Amino acid sequence: MLSIQAPTLGPILGYTTHEQARIWLRGDRRSTERRYFGVVQLQHPTTGLGSQQYQKLEPHFDMTGVVAFTGLEPNTTYHYRAGWVETDADVELNQLPTDPAELDWGQAEEIPFRTGSNNAVQERTLVVGSCRYLLKMRLLGLDVDVFDERGDKVFRSILAQKDDVDALVMMGDQIYADDLNFFRPDTTMGQFLGRYQEAFGQPYLRRLMQQVPTYMILDDHEIEDNWPQKATQRDRILLYSKAIHAYQIYQVSHSPVFALDAQGYITGTPDRFWYTFRDGCVDCFVMDVRTERVWHEDSTKRSLITRVQMEALQQWLVKGSDADRVKLIVTSVPVFPDLQASDEQTDKWGGFLRERTQLLDFIKQNAVRKVVFMSGDVHCSFTAELTCKQDPTFKVVSVISSSFFWPYPHMRATNFQLDGALRVPKDHPNEYHVGSASTVFSEDNFGRLTCRPDRISVTYFDRKGKQLSPRPATHSFSTRAEELGT
Repeated sequence: MLSIQAPTLGPILGYTTHEQARIWLRGDRRSTERRYFGVVQLQHPTTGLGSQQYQKLEPHFDMTGVVAFTGLEPNTTYHYRAGWVETDADVELNQLPTDPAELDWGQAEEIPFRTGSNNAVQERTLVVGSCRYLLKMRLLGLDVDVFDERGDKVFRSILAQKDDVDALVMMGDQIYADDLNFFRPDTTMGQFLGRYQEAFGQPYLRRLMQQVPTYMILDDHEIEDNWPQKATQRDRILLYSKAIHAYQIYQVSHSPVFALDAQGYITGTPDRFWYTFRDGCVDCFVMDVRTERVWHEDSTKRSLITRVQMEALQQWLVKGSDADRVKLIVTSVPVFPDLQASDEQTDKWGGFLRERTQLLDFIKQNAVRKVVFMSGDVHCSFTAELTCKQDPTFKVVSVISSSFFWPYPHMRATNFQLDGALRVPKDHPNEYHVGSASTVFSEDNFGRLTCRPDRISVTYFDRKGKQLSPRPATHSFSTRAEELGT
């Protein structure tokens, strides 16, 4: 009988649909002469019978692995147990036990989760946020941990609401590998991996990610502040490769980026980090606006994303979403409003006017409705709307949620252009206007976004779980048929 060991990190419930769930875990390596496998057992909600999936754990993936269960039932609560096993060096994956009775789970906890909905008008609630800072200074070769407890407290508050939450969306800066550039930033593979081990090992976040489907995308601090503005050629080769390898292990591996092979195993090597998922009335396109950037001091020569990603996003907007679904576009840096200071704007969409107006014009020209941009990065939270002078039916919404934890001064309303014309290239034919801004919350918080086919409502809570406003910020949608009176 194989004895199951508890995961050293995780498990993380990743990409979850109405019929599939992916579960990530990390084991350990005690000997180079042995083999190690992750194992997850899923219990059928009716019969209680368990079936397990295995995944080999390799040192070059920091002893982590992902298993996938398919053929699940929608809107159904399942339970699972996760761990890892140690075997002889010659044991292959297909030689591991298939009978649950041959596994000794000891006191392993059964963890519940709920599958998604395939009903296109089903209301969905997402918790969104970004920027969770855990300061680890290196002084004279010693690591000094500061602020760890406060950096995890916000997730305790989210846990208290988890039964009504369908997904957790973490929109960047899940780690701060550069520690504000005040001290020596992470540069080695071991340092990047250690940063994730510390961040994902915090008890409340770890507990939350075990039970709520979790989606992630990186921003700059997973690599370096404002990447790649200050990057040297050496940074692009050495620093980037280590940062991105660690990012793939801890954030990408349990996402929809990877395909499943015929046996249901994660397969392939990612050639992109953007991805899509859907649940109930929500269609979501998670953009990568960090690793595809081409930086240039001349703003006309900059590029935020590749043509491939832009075309995929445009196709998704017009073909990949049912009319009843809300179209959430996750982008780690805000699309709008712009910042007042032009030098602070260069890292956001406002520093890439060509692509921003290209995207907004596409939404206008194709009469795409129910578009919501979700972003973080700026260490404050609020919502706003964008309209167009040339088309009174055009409206998109911006939901900004940041930071989970930031122990320094936050941005305020005065930092943003919360009304008036949005910057566009000179002589551009369309005039876009920012308005309907909510209260700007300048403190640690998370956003709770409830989506219905006719509207979204956003409520912000502080780190201790206190609601920050008496009423949610609500933004209503209209359909093309309603606008035409049909």
